[in-house]
Amino acid sequence: MNKTKQPFYVIILLILSGEAVFILPFVLARIFRPTFLEVFDINNLQLGICQSVYGIVALLSYLFGGPLADKFHPRYLISVALVLTAIGGVYLSMYPDYVNLKYLFGYWGFTTIFLFWAAMIKATRIWGGEAKQGIAFGFLDGGRGLVAAGFGSIGVLIFSLFIDVDISETSLEDRKEAFHYVILFSSVIVAIIGLLIFYFLKPLQVNDTSDKKSSNILNIANFKKIMKIPSVWLLMIIILCAYVGYKMTDVFSLYAKDVMLYDDIESAKVGTYLLYMRPFIGVIIGLLADRTRASLWIIIGFFLILITSLIFASGIINEQTTLLFVLSIGMMALGVYSVRVLYFAAMVEGKIPLALTGTVVGFISIIGYTPDIFSGPMIGVLLDNSPGELGHQHVFMVLAGFTLIGLITSIIFYQISKKSDSNLINK
Repeated sequence: MNKTKQPFYVIILLILSGEAVFILPFVLARIFRPTFLEVFDINNLQLGICQSVYGIVALLSYLFGGPLADKFHPRYLISVALVLTAIGGVYLSMYPDYVNLKYLFGYWGFTTIFLFWAAMIKATRIWGGEAKQGIAFGFLDGGRGLVAAGFGSIGVLIFSLFIDVDISETSLEDRKEAFHYVILFSSVIVAIIGLLIFYFLKPLQVNDTSDKKSSNILNIANFKKIMKIPSVWLLMIIILCAYVGYKMTDVFSLYAKDVMLYDDIESAKVGTYLLYMRPFIGVIIGLLADRTRASLWIIIGFFLILITSLIFASGIINEQTTLLFVLSIGMMALGVYSVRVLYFAAMVEGKIPLALTGTVVGFISIIGYTPDIFSGPMIGVLLDNSPGELGHQHVFMVLAGFTLIGLITSIIFYQISKKSDSNLINK
């Protein structure tokens, strides 16, 4: 690991790039879901299939993107990835048909994962050095949430500026024109961040010797070792269930429109407010976990998700219960973001060797992030087959099922790790 102190603005650039690259494939559709479906003339299932195409390409990209990051300086890969992603955004603003939209999402799976993901993680590790890994990744995750919220707020503002009458009185063409500028603005900003990365990430010192040593970590022998560690399999299930919860937050803006009867602008604000909660929850839960156990707060997080999933699934939330809607979203966000922040932090409790961290993360990600493939179509089928509130109830019942599995698994993980600590003390 490089011991040279890195400039602070480097982590700021990594935070900006770390979320900017996902604005076009995910964040716009999350915040503007009702509008996105209308202007592209697709249903929830079709959007889900587009995201599945992304997930399939991304899954393959996780395997092969790592070696690429070891051969080139991160600034080259990150900057090229951002610019290519932005070019895809310009194409998106032309409103391609459904078939070409699927190709576009597959293209984004390549630019955001194969070219970008490993390079960003590597750059963050380099910036953190030997003593600041926790701070580095804490800044990265919390900062990404803040950047996403900022993009969302500006996007909503731009959208509303081009709607000069009540949203209910606008035509589809009016909404398409307004959303066209939201997409173009996002694409331009993503490209600008890419150029900033290229010119200002030069001070990032890459230790080639360390990289060559670490490049031998991924081998069959180490895969056999990690498969014998119970906590690896438990974390895989925990991440899978937690990521389903994170993907389910995509429907809140649509829920606000379908059930709470909000208009397109107000429903988009709901998705944006949710993003603003992420950095604050991440920092607070991270501090609490450092004082206790990460697995304990993962259990609490899953419990909160389970309770709020059942509340939404029950159908008691409607346009007359605004306060309950707000409180339930807040509690859901607290649970989802708590688990999301901590599941990799729990690797220490699981007694996973530091030298095998890369192998473990790659192995876990193969299954843990499969919701990128199946959650979109699953949500689409549930919502389209039962339009309105009933479809949303079905979505949250499915979430409750995954959450229950995650809760049970996290309790087992907590007990195993606590017993392991007790054995070490007794020895």
